[in-house]
Amino acid sequence: MKNLKVYGRYLAQEDGTPFFYLADTAWELIHRGNREEIAYYLKTRAAQGFTAFQSVLLSEFEGCTVKNAYGRLPLQFTDGLPDPTKPDLEGEDNYWELVDYAVAEAEKNGLYAVLLPTWGDKINLCWGKGPVIFDRENAYIYGKFLGERYRNKTNIIWMLGGDREIFGEHRVIIDRMAQGIKDAGDKHLMTFHPTGCHQSTEYVGDAPYIDFHTAQTGHDIQQCYRSDEIMLKMARETEKPYMDSEPRYEDHPACFNDSIGYFWGQDEVRQNAYWDVLMGTCGHTYGNHSIWSMTKDTTSYFPNTWMEVLRHPGAEQMKHLRKLREERDFFSLAPCMEALYENECGMGHCVAAKGSDYLYVYSPLGLPIHVKLDLFPEAKQLRAIWFDPKTGEETVFAILPPVGRTVLVPEVSGKGQDIVLILEAVL
Repeated sequence: MKNLKVYGRYLAQEDGTPFFYLADTAWELIHRGNREEIAYYLKTRAAQGFTAFQSVLLSEFEGCTVKNAYGRLPLQFTDGLPDPTKPDLEGEDNYWELVDYAVAEAEKNGLYAVLLPTWGDKINLCWGKGPVIFDRENAYIYGKFLGERYRNKTNIIWMLGGDREIFGEHRVIIDRMAQGIKDAGDKHLMTFHPTGCHQSTEYVGDAPYIDFHTAQTGHDIQQCYRSDEIMLKMARETEKPYMDSEPRYEDHPACFNDSIGYFWGQDEVRQNAYWDVLMGTCGHTYGNHSIWSMTKDTTSYFPNTWMEVLRHPGAEQMKHLRKLREERDFFSLAPCMEALYENECGMGHCVAAKGSDYLYVYSPLGLPIHVKLDLFPEAKQLRAIWFDPKTGEETVFAILPPVGRTVLVPEVSGKGQDIVLILEAVL
């Protein structure tokens, strides 16, 4: 595998080959999984077409005080608290050997390991268990430890933050951790994972260590039906690549309320994925509620084990998003909402993006698409194609003149009947 680089608004490998970031959130994988489980998870996700996974080194579920599958903690203690300057490296099966194993297994399966050095509650508690253990001095030392240990691995992306707001001294701690990683000679890409309904542009701006930005549009109604607008907001605030690192999860209680018995499903997962990617993101993140948590003992809030949901429909369908993104000119794609002369609102609204010789329009409810046809001045004709996000199948249904405007109506509509219109310029 090769190190990644920024290529305009997108990511690429060192030789310029396009890289579509398609990750799964497996936040607790390293903390709660054993070697066999980690290997099985990574092999499965690679077979499903994912290119990365996101996981945490000092995890949310008491990752500094509850031992991993081998009875080990990541840090030694000083004065009763986990000490970021003292990673526990003693003996076989220590915590960091398991991290090494996960990174190596990911590489074997062609996956990039997107690693959060710590969950945010170890910097700013806000909620959760913590404990808060970082200051500006030990954050630098811990960052340098990570940079030195993993600088020669080619399949790593660093993701700072971790679902907590940062202000004042918290920002200094993040800056110092990033500086420690960089001072170790680490050249991996770096980003930031913000708390729900926020974007990294709010917290770290265009800090020199940030290579691309992310949002957490999250699991509440507040932003999940307008995630495409959030992507465009980031695009206005930065010239760097941007994406959604935590949209609605499959099998997540709607608006965090398991008592109403409604969990986000494959439809919602696809909506945010296609809305976001057609707004020019450098990639996308899928998530499943019982997988990020590596749930083994079920509750009403986590009603499935992670093994039971590893092949749920939303996860299996993400490869079609990658296919759509990679099969035509990659780097020329940009948002093109002006291609639509009328649009729906709410969860039915369409989004459009245009490449060098093609146009994509996503209709999340399969509603009529009001599209302009005079987008390619040199085209002789336009080949009209329906793309099914559930199967990845493409069906040519018309040859159109490249002038004027028209309404194209999918065969079926309604919830779960989302579709992508592709217009290809015939030159």
